Amino acid sequence: MLDNRMSVERQVVIPRKLHMKDFTNYVLVGVRRAGKSFMLYQQIQANLREGISWDQMIYINFEDERLMGMQAEDLNLLLEVHGILSRYRPMLFLDEVQNIEGWEKFARRLADNKYKVYITGSNAKMLSRDVATTLGGRYIMVNVFPYDLKEYLRANNTVFASLSLSTTEGKSTVQRLFDEYMHFGGFPEGACLASKRDYLTSVYQKIFLGDIAFRHRIDNTFALRMIFRKMAESVKQPLSFTRLTNIIKTTGTKVSKNTIINYVNYAQEAFLILPVKNIADNLTEQETNSKYYFIDNGIISLLALDIETSLLENMVAVELMRRYGTDEQVFFYKKTVEVDFYIPDQALAIQVSYHPYATPDTWKRETDALCKLASRLDCRRLLILTFEEENTVEVNGRQIEVIPVWKWMLEEE
Repeated sequence: MLDNRMSVERQVVIPRKLHMKDFTNYVLVGVRRAGKSFMLYQQIQANLREGISWDQMIYINFEDERLMGMQAEDLNLLLEVHGILSRYRPMLFLDEVQNIEGWEKFARRLADNKYKVYITGSNAKMLSRDVATTLGGRYIMVNVFPYDLKEYLRANNTVFASLSLSTTEGKSTVQRLFDEYMHFGGFPEGACLASKRDYLTSVYQKIFLGDIAFRHRIDNTFALRMIFRKMAESVKQPLSFTRLTNIIKTTGTKVSKNTIINYVNYAQEAFLILPVKNIADNLTEQETNSKYYFIDNGIISLLALDIETSLLENMVAVELMRRYGTDEQVFFYKKTVEVDFYIPDQALAIQVSYHPYATPDTWKRETDALCKLASRLDCRRLLILTFEEENTVEVNGRQIEVIPVWKWMLEEE
């Protein structure tokens, strides 16, 4: 515990939006290496600056090898040892707590006894029905994503402001970093590395082998690998389990539809992929014919080729879920026309088009789809997000904003 205090204070933290209040407890979940631990460091360092001392806090990282063999019944030792070091009631920061089987009962007891608790974990078992029932509404779940574009710029010593775009140098710097972000993603530890691809390969292997294959005892790793490659090549298209099964069978691999369903669920549990459903489908079709996006663009760059348009759309999908939530807040629409994204609570419809003015047919397809959707569903804002084009137009009496993705991502929410 004393070692952890010095370690946390030494960490250099890029400030991120926490969206957390002082009056409740939180469980931070998300893909491996998304920066959950650093968000705990950020909160602890903020506490220290505000005069809350280590006498009032406990930080434990349950991936520390010195804690190997620790079990749920041992967790109360944290409070006992802190009681030796301090007379104050502690605020607890429990990092990667899913490594302790039965941790949720300890967490519930802490909440019941009015302790302030922050918890992180990398596995969606922490969101399972059993755990949610045990925690009984005592904690708020927060999804932690890799860096957004603003955070990526900040990590690279570039603070975005509207004035920075008024100079050629400022605009070119933002666009250069956006291109990096688009192709290599926003995993925090890789943001400033020169060898980004090597880092991404390491992270992906840990997710693929550790969080999915090993955890679920999957022997047919070739089929699993092929599934993710095909999903990376198909991020812009609805992908049914039947279609995915048939695609994998063309590689000569014997795999059942039920196995495919399990593999996709495992990938969702590891926060590797994020499903988006068709709001025009019935319930059964929504569950079996989703679009699948990857949690970070860098993973797609590892798995697929010729993917510029896919990277642009994937980036928008992740940003929408970062802003509005992963719990069925973001949809696509496909019924006679197709619109890439629709957010009902915001009455927002979005098309993603790398170059919408490339041909008259492309422009007509994108704008007609938005206008037809607006005649069927509530749409207060219509967007076409592009690589670089910008404009505001009126089509069939409706205003459509054409905005570069990087500029939209830097908008004030």
